Amino acid sequence: MQNLLTSLQETKQHGAVRFPFNLYPCTIPGDFPQVALHWHDSMELVFVKRGAGLVQMGAVTYPARMGDIFIFTPGTLHALRQAEGQSMEYENIIFELELLGGAGDLCAEKYILPLQSGRLALTGHLTPNDLCYLPAAACLREVEDANRAKRPGYELVVKGELLRFLALLIAQGKQQLPTETADTQRLKTVLQWLSAHYAEELRVADAAGVCSCSASHFMRWFRQMTGQSFITFLNEYRLNAAAEALHTTDETVLTIASRCGFENLSYFNRAFKAHFGMTPREYRKNKERLFGA
Repeated sequence: MQNLLTSLQETKQHGAVRFPFNLYPCTIPGDFPQVALHWHDSMELVFVKRGAGLVQMGAVTYPARMGDIFIFTPGTLHALRQAEGQSMEYENIIFELELLGGAGDLCAEKYILPLQSGRLALTGHLTPNDLCYLPAAACLREVEDANRAKRPGYELVVKGELLRFLALLIAQGKQQLPTETADTQRLKTVLQWLSAHYAEELRVADAAGVCSCSASHFMRWFRQMTGQSFITFLNEYRLNAAAEALHTTDETVLTIASRCGFENLSYFNRAFKAHFGMTPREYRKNKERLFGA
């Protein structure tokens, strides 16, 4: 899941080309302090197993509790964060909708293609109080079990249960607020710009210029959309980029700090420790111990 931390429009291939599906057990803050705002063309399901956290979809942030299921359709801007004093364990299921139906398929024509294009809206959040929750949660548990055991034919089980899961959501017909609005489209533009320029010396006025608005209006709007100031969001983005570089490259801490937008190494070390609870060198050693050098 490392690309989720620093790539705002994720393009990572999940699973095999001919079976584009994967399942990741994750913990916040155990694996990473947050999954920053991003979007992708894949379908993503988050099934909360233990604890609690926060999930943002579009401009709305929801409390995430044990048992909750979140559904991110292609193009949905979303993020996962730690709730104060809490940890959250969840299963992250990501797949391409092409897995469920191809060209000339009636189901693809009626449901899969409209989902991909945003013409078919699904509820983005299931709780244990929803009518279809029990069978929907059972589908995801079957997917988890099949993926874990990988017995002959498990791909058919995964595909079948995901189709059943979508059918339950469609049959429920629960309305949801649109996640793609003029504001979320504008936010995507800002985030794409940030991902291309985060290593440079950026000012609020520069970001406001991307939206063709004043700095004061931009600051209010950005906080409303993300729950953070632009500077806080930018610093967290830079720190997450640095953390990924510490894990995936052999570059020195000084080089990584510089190319992630930190001109002062002492400030970088302090900010990194405040964010991750350990120094950059400790973080690198910890990752090497967990994943191998």
